[in-house]
Amino acid sequence: MNRFAPSARYLNAMACAAALTCFLSGCSTLDESKIDYKSASQAPTLSVPPDLTQLRRDSRYQVAGSNSALASAAAAASPARVALDAGTAANQAGEARIVRAGTQRYLVINRSADSVWEPLREFWKDTGFALILDQPELGIMETDWAENRAKLPQDFLRKAVGKMFDSLYSTGERDRFRTRIERTANGLEITITHRGLAEIYTSPLKDSTVWSPRAADPELEIEFLRRLMMRLGGQSLSVNTASSPANSATTASSGTAMPADVKLIKQNNLPAIEIKDGFDRAWRRVGVAIDRTGFTVEDRDRAQGVFFVRYAPPGTTGKEPGFFAKLFTSDKVIPTLAKYRIAVTSKGDVSTVMVQGADGIPETSANADKIIKLLADEIK
Repeated sequence: MNRFAPSARYLNAMACAAALTCFLSGCSTLDESKIDYKSASQAPTLSVPPDLTQLRRDSRYQVAGSNSALASAAAAASPARVALDAGTAANQAGEARIVRAGTQRYLVINRSADSVWEPLREFWKDTGFALILDQPELGIMETDWAENRAKLPQDFLRKAVGKMFDSLYSTGERDRFRTRIERTANGLEITITHRGLAEIYTSPLKDSTVWSPRAADPELEIEFLRRLMMRLGGQSLSVNTASSPANSATTASSGTAMPADVKLIKQNNLPAIEIKDGFDRAWRRVGVAIDRTGFTVEDRDRAQGVFFVRYAPPGTTGKEPGFFAKLFTSDKVIPTLAKYRIAVTSKGDVSTVMVQGADGIPETSANADKIIKLLADEIK
């Protein structure tokens, strides 16, 4: 008898072990969605840079006489270039369609704003997000920071025990999305913009971390636009969901360099951005840039070409000093929170973006230069 031959008891043990392995891993054999968010509101609050913190709207900063963002009538829009979206499998579902203008995508639907707002709210909640900003009068909705659990590595160990110890795993990334609805002559325009954070170590021993901004992900924006289109169009997400990797890869920005049709200029010796686009497209591009950089949007008036925003410079608290801080300090108190207007003016096919103070006078402080550079880096 060969002493190296396995015994019946050994074979039975091996068979049981193999069956147990297949059972544990079998629950995850189906392909998981590439999007599986869990809201960060269920975890400790993130310590994020102050310029990324969404500030609560204050009625003291309400601009008198400005038109409501959703109620303002749009000027006659130039014909938008409608092309088959290279980053998605379908560009229309029912009466909702994705429109491509240059490198930007946005959703157009011929409905009233009121009929879209509640489905939009439910869309984000069903996707796993908590809402921190829900303002129909401004046409702005923003999610809390959340983690895309679909990015976790699907190795054997996590497939076997990941569902039981899921909280032990983390991607080290968080995402937040802002949705903006605006009424135009062509219908409602819906844009989705992404902001991201990455957890990085602050010491060589890797015993402490901070959350640092990371680049916006255009592919995520397109994916959520597509999902929202399917929801508003009354179609199942499983219909035409395949994407072309080759095409979608070209959607993402390859760097932070400004497009050729965008440049920094001086106008009356003040910083400005020149965009070789008419008003409609320039307005949309600036709006997306404002959303991506995390400004607090107070209001916007498309007819006047003005965004009303608040800005907290990096390295500040984003809060005004309290009563006792003002009382017991000899230094002149300068509020770190300031109100500005981002003005977009156009002459033919060339538009100019400038920063104004709350009174509408061109801003001359150093913050104007910072804001212009921030926006120029994000205008795509």
